[in-house]
Amino acid sequence: MSTPAADGLRAATRADAEQLVDLWGLVYAAEGADPRAAWRTQALDWFARTVEDALGARFPVVEVDGRIVATAIGTLEIGVPNPYCPRGRTVRLANVITLPSHRGRGHGTLLVRDVVDWARSIEADRVDLSATPDGQRIYERAGFTLTTAPRMKLVL
Repeated sequence: MSTPAADGLRAATRADAEQLVDLWGLVYAAEGADPRAAWRTQALDWFARTVEDALGARFPVVEVDGRIVATAIGTLEIGVPNPYCPRGRTVRLANVITLPSHRGRGHGTLLVRDVVDWARSIEADRVDLSATPDGQRIYERAGFTLTTAPRMKLVL
């Protein structure tokens, strides 16, 4: 069994786009969405525009034997400064995913730590995320806590 220290943690590059969108598709396929749908084109375009913005986004990947087996996304959101976010700088952690055959090896923990370290380096006030029940323990071990704020959305 490989360990995170032996695997290749690195920042994604433009050349990784297809592999990353395939991984992201796994998140939504589990929810019943078509992993080959039109969103892929939009995701590829967004990634190409965003991947090299080291102050606005972080895309860590874990590579094993030349293949990306795990990834996460951190994006900086700028908002109004407030008592809970004094500089108005929040990092959104999303799409933490590991291929099923590589789970249980610490890749998710390594990716979360990488995004949190990046958030500190860009002087973010906090890191927010939405956790699935399967991922919640990883986040709790990293110091995340549940909030009482309800989460709502409006699909346009």
